[in-house]
Amino acid sequence: MFSFLSFSIGEIVAKASEFLWGWPTIILLFGTHIFLTVVLRFPQRHIFKAIKLSVTPDDGSKGDVSQFGSLATSLAATLGTGNIVGVATAVALGGPGAVLWCWMAGFFGIATKYGEGLLAIKYRVKTSDGTMMGGPMYALERGLKMKWLAVLFCIFTALAAFGIGNSVQSNAISSLLATPGLFDGFDGISTQITGIVLALMVALVIIFGVKGIANVCCALVPFMALFYIIGCIIILFFNWEYLGAAIELIVKSAFSPEAAGGGFVGGTVMMAARFGIARGLFSNESGLGSAPLIAAAAQTRNPVRQALVSSTATFWDTVIVCALTGLVIVSSILAYPHIDYSNGAQLTHAAFAEIPYVGTIVLTVGLVTFTFSTILGWSYYGEKAIEYMAGKKTIFVYRILWVVAVYAGAVINLELVWSVADCANALMAIPNLIALLLLSGVIVKETKKYLWNNHLDDYSKDDTPVIDN
Repeated sequence: MFSFLSFSIGEIVAKASEFLWGWPTIILLFGTHIFLTVVLRFPQRHIFKAIKLSVTPDDGSKGDVSQFGSLATSLAATLGTGNIVGVATAVALGGPGAVLWCWMAGFFGIATKYGEGLLAIKYRVKTSDGTMMGGPMYALERGLKMKWLAVLFCIFTALAAFGIGNSVQSNAISSLLATPGLFDGFDGISTQITGIVLALMVALVIIFGVKGIANVCCALVPFMALFYIIGCIIILFFNWEYLGAAIELIVKSAFSPEAAGGGFVGGTVMMAARFGIARGLFSNESGLGSAPLIAAAAQTRNPVRQALVSSTATFWDTVIVCALTGLVIVSSILAYPHIDYSNGAQLTHAAFAEIPYVGTIVLTVGLVTFTFSTILGWSYYGEKAIEYMAGKKTIFVYRILWVVAVYAGAVINLELVWSVADCANALMAIPNLIALLLLSGVIVKETKKYLWNNHLDDYSKDDTPVIDN
């Protein structure tokens, strides 16, 4: 009876996850992306200005970490398995056209990430010890007087953090490193050893709080992103003669079911759109409300500067990294027809493994660094959610539980945990999107004041309230 009950609960949660990441959520999220793109006059056109701002220190401004530190931590959380395995899963389920839809979700998601960053600074507060606090919960509480919805957002954030942001990521690392034959002469590392080492590494970072996390991410993120991007470019060089055909197939099959060809299981336009957009949204987290939690800690002189910096995270995550992954996978399928592309995780390994010398190394280093950085970034997100609900006194206990969850995730089966966290991840978006849509007038007003009227260097005169925590 117990096994039947467990199976039933798992099945129910899996169905709930499938529904929440189905068309209703996709339409709500993608619709918000397009709406904000239009009312903000295509903020994507300012992306190069935003990239310049992200590496320009805003000395003398209020905040806990630099704008680059905030961006690096945000990228650390978003650059994860979704950028590699998630893209392959979209291709396996929706066909090669899913890559283009994934890319489009990232392009339009830049506007939503911009709006999230703006509201994070506009409605942030300061604790009595000088620490900045912000995110969707403060936009909901201060901007819309909806504290009950702010609490719901924090509950869903905490659940998602321990699942997708923690245990699922450590499980991905331990499972990969336990694979015999991953490299020549490699017998695999036991999940227990990986779990212990990973838990200790995480503990040594998060003990120093947001500054410790930001410092590590500032060093790790540029390395891991550059290594992965260069690795993908090298792989595409090996697949050069198939690259043009891969791009043509991706574009055509995104809009024409007949164009998929080659026996792809996901040969319909609707499936390509659904899985491509869903994986893109899941990967870049635009609209989920996670990134504003760290954006609020940034040293910035006005909300629009940080909004621009925040928007670059989606550009790097989806427009660049996911697009490169998609090109590697589709070109490898064309180059090596024997590859089994019915399973996303297996497809990823098979596509990269076909490339001599560099393929498996790029995949392994990419997955290990991406997942480790995700654990660090999400540790801060979960901490801010818990702190909002229960106060600063809970942080020490939270950090201990976080480290324990890292080890537990590395050594146990996580199928049910993944589904629960997947649901919570989607549910995070609803309160955040309500804040974005209802406060879109504020976003436009601030954008007009600082960006459209060329006052980007002005300091905001808004007071930052001090709260007891």
